[in-house]
Amino acid sequence: MYSEKVMDHFSNPRNAGVIENADGMGEVGNPVCGDMMTFYIKVEDEKLADVKFQTFGCVAALAVSSIVSEMAKGKTLKEAKAITKKAAAEALDGLPKEKMHCSNLGAKALAEAIANYEEKRDGKPRAVAKQTKRKRPKRHITCSHCDVKNPVTANFCMSCGEKMDH
Repeated sequence: MYSEKVMDHFSNPRNAGVIENADGMGEVGNPVCGDMMTFYIKVEDEKLADVKFQTFGCVAALAVSSIVSEMAKGKTLKEAKAITKKAAAEALDGLPKEKMHCSNLGAKALAEAIANYEEKRDGKPRAVAKQTKRKRPKRHITCSHCDVKNPVTANFCMSCGEKMDH
């Protein structure tokens, strides 16, 4: 069902983790399947000096996060923005049709992190009016043991493994 590359990135994810004081952060999720991805970027001279991610999801979601982080690291912002869901899936030697949405999430989370960085850099934060009109459901719960944000659906902390208090 999954290629060797998918299984390798799932078993040995590259660049997993959090960048403290990240220059940009992008978070996406798919409420249908429950996958959640957060990408963190560090930018130096308009290049992605570091890229890390936290993903809560299936085999494909974790593999896509890993490959997208590898594809983006060291690239210019323009090059990184050009990473598509198709490119991510191809770099993994394909994904099953029913898992292609995961490749879209990876590319979208990276794009969100870059947009977040550019907005901060340019002093043009996204319009707050749209965000305040509708209440968003709570997406995270903070671990009382290590203070890491986790998806609200997590029963155990993705960082330290402690049971989450809901």
